Amino acid sequence: MASDTQNRTKGLDQATRLRELVRRRRRSVLTLAVTSGKGGVGKSNIAVNLSICLAAHGIRVTLIDVDMGLANADLLMSIQPRYTLSHVLAGVRSIDEVSMPGPGGIRFVPGASGMGEIADMTEFERQNLIAQFSKLETNTDIVLLDCGAGISRNVISFAMAADRVLVVTTPQPTAMTDAYAMIKSLHRERCRGQLCLLVNMAESRVDATATFDRIAGVAEKFLKYPIADHGYVLHDIAVEQAVRERCPFVVKYPGSNAGACVAAMANDLARSFVVPKRRGNLFSRVAGLFV
Repeated sequence: MASDTQNRTKGLDQATRLRELVRRRRRSVLTLAVTSGKGGVGKSNIAVNLSICLAAHGIRVTLIDVDMGLANADLLMSIQPRYTLSHVLAGVRSIDEVSMPGPGGIRFVPGASGMGEIADMTEFERQNLIAQFSKLETNTDIVLLDCGAGISRNVISFAMAADRVLVVTTPQPTAMTDAYAMIKSLHRERCRGQLCLLVNMAESRVDATATFDRIAGVAEKFLKYPIADHGYVLHDIAVEQAVRERCPFVVKYPGSNAGACVAAMANDLARSFVVPKRRGNLFSRVAGLFV
């Protein structure tokens, strides 16, 4: 009995120390969550290639695959991680041991398919994850979160914690409907980050504009919720070829139409890059949603 009490006391002391560590940290990075209402719209491809284009501007970028269900950003970069976020969560590896170099000079933190809900973490697991991710702030300017698709609690939680949320859609009616469902969910949760829409696989600029106007118009009419236009990426066979070759298309085919679109998007983001006012550490905000 005494041993159990000592162990519980030790665990509480550790959790207390981790909380104090988080409180002492001061946030110094911009966080951008990339998500979508449904799968198959190229969300992870956008996250990977945008990260590389941002790094080309001299911005220190960390890409974190937080898709707890189907993490696959590593496949798009032909990376075979030895460790993943599951090892960080288990406390057997640090974030530095899990993170690895990615193409174009980015830093990559691989996700783990099949991980459970953040809401199911113990207090110590949650605080340990916060403390580990806090370490990224010392050498990162922008953190890109490759979130899952759909409106699960995990997806919404990471999106809610970011400074900007980039909802990826395509001109297909089902994708547009699901993108609006994502926007409606974030609005219901009172998301404080800037909400942006990116139209992927557009046939033309006119096609992309029509798609954005339709979704943004509905959000404004029924939700009174302003949506920013984050640009578009043209449908390009080079993207499909790059995916088959497991190489980011901005690396394999930098002169492609899709590559030019993502590069332009990164240029705009780099020109307007400003670290937002501090709202606390990113992952303390995520964990705070479950308290």
